Amino acid sequence: MKIVVLDGYTENPGDLSWEGLEQLGDLTVYDRSSQDQVVERIGNAEIVLVNKVQLTKEIMEHTTNLKYIGVLATGYNVVDVEAAKAKGITVTNIPTYGTDGVAQYAIALLLELCHRIGEHSTTVFAGDWTTNADWCYWNSPQMELAGKTIGIIGYGRIGQKVGAIAAALGMTVIANDRSHTEGIVAGAKMVDLDQLFSESDVISLHCPLFPETEGLINKETIAKMKDGVYIVNDSRGQLINEADLRDDLNSGKVGGAAVDVVSTEPIKQDNPLLVAKNMIITPHMAWASREARARLMAIAVENVEKFQAGTPVNVVN
Repeated sequence: MKIVVLDGYTENPGDLSWEGLEQLGDLTVYDRSSQDQVVERIGNAEIVLVNKVQLTKEIMEHTTNLKYIGVLATGYNVVDVEAAKAKGITVTNIPTYGTDGVAQYAIALLLELCHRIGEHSTTVFAGDWTTNADWCYWNSPQMELAGKTIGIIGYGRIGQKVGAIAAALGMTVIANDRSHTEGIVAGAKMVDLDQLFSESDVISLHCPLFPETEGLINKETIAKMKDGVYIVNDSRGQLINEADLRDDLNSGKVGGAAVDVVSTEPIKQDNPLLVAKNMIITPHMAWASREARARLMAIAVENVEKFQAGTPVNVVN
């Protein structure tokens, strides 16, 4: 079988091997592909793997031999899955590779909000400690997490891992998830969104992007939150109304926010969050530890193997 990877660089910038896929067919790997290159590069391939390249209905209509699309990520909105289903094309994703790394990163974002470690290190290298009149200094308030409440929206694998780490730091964990509406789940008290907004000192987003969660963090929901609340998001950028968050950061209603995702990526120069106070933004890297990418690669190979054997797994359409 002919196998084409359309945008392999972010998954494997050179520190992993494509050998597993090479053993399954005639493999061609492109680091990046623009949308106008996609049809030509797919050619008569039976198997195509993508990360962020869009595979639309129109593109599929121009393919002659395509039987399988493997998304090298958990989210699969880059593929028109209904169009693929109509053409008999199997679509799979990779659901579990990044749980530990993404949860760890969410806590790292939170700790950065609490301590601004990077900013203070920069001031030391700039000479500020050398010339300081005192033996120590801090340019932003320092906050302990013990005794605070974290509200986790989306309490699946990643959300539960974040909850476990937060509990180890002495935080009270409450959560909201459409699959669990009450009781105690994995150490968290399940509450409705209004209660979560009103009781949380920190809100961490780990839910999928659905019509009902798009723009979930907005001026109306922020108004229900505690003054000075911290907001963390390494899930989906579209969960946040970025203009509303900017306004409430600049007013001081929100004490700080840290995100690894934004509504349009790469980030645009006019993104409202770029002019927000107490804002930390990183370039969608929570998923990208070598360990996580190695797991992703292994699952991608297994997905193709299972498809070739007639027993596909992780099918999303």
